[in-house]
Amino acid sequence: MEDLFKKLKIKPKDISLYETAFSHSSYANEHKVKSDYERLEFLGDAVLDLVVADYLYKHHKESEGEMTKVRASFVCENANFEYASSLGLQKYIKVGHGEQAPNLNYKKTIVADIFESLLGAIYLDLGYATARRVVLDTIVPYIEDPTVVFFNDYKSALQEVVQTDQKSLNYEIVKEEGPAHEKTFTCEVTLDDIIYGVGVGSSKKEAEQEAAKEALTKLAR
Repeated sequence: MEDLFKKLKIKPKDISLYETAFSHSSYANEHKVKSDYERLEFLGDAVLDLVVADYLYKHHKESEGEMTKVRASFVCENANFEYASSLGLQKYIKVGHGEQAPNLNYKKTIVADIFESLLGAIYLDLGYATARRVVLDTIVPYIEDPTVVFFNDYKSALQEVVQTDQKSLNYEIVKEEGPAHEKTFTCEVTLDDIIYGVGVGSSKKEAEQEAAKEALTKLAR
């Protein structure tokens, strides 16, 4: 991991934190390792949210609602996957046999999660200031590039259409599949009790967004 540390301009104190940050639950179970990356991911997610919110508050003049949309765009699975890929994090990921993938082509969810778990490790090992600097170095170029779009808030767009047409809108998670640490959710969105969209995602929010996206596509026809 020395090349990664050089890229991030950090000098780790507790290397075990970084070993854990790259250990998927399948690897931890298979090798009887005490911890996987999930707790560090939880912590890194909070650090990421705070740093991006702080940056937007200080450098952008949008309203609270607009800043929330921008933050959602740059703190989401697609964005985290891009950040992780740009840093080459895939080559450090440790998974069990069932999760191994050719050419390090791991599931997007795993790669995205690793970015957050790495931030959690940096925060615990080197403190908030260093974690903040790593986040800003990685993400600000994307935020300030007007051509970059990671996420569209399809639910808000659909809500605006519904308000115009005075239709009742409802989202329902109709299916949950997979193990607890890697579930897949299926959501249906209905307008006046008619199904207009079905979405699948690794979280309920993502499934709802995908359902709203399909509904908007149908309504635009």
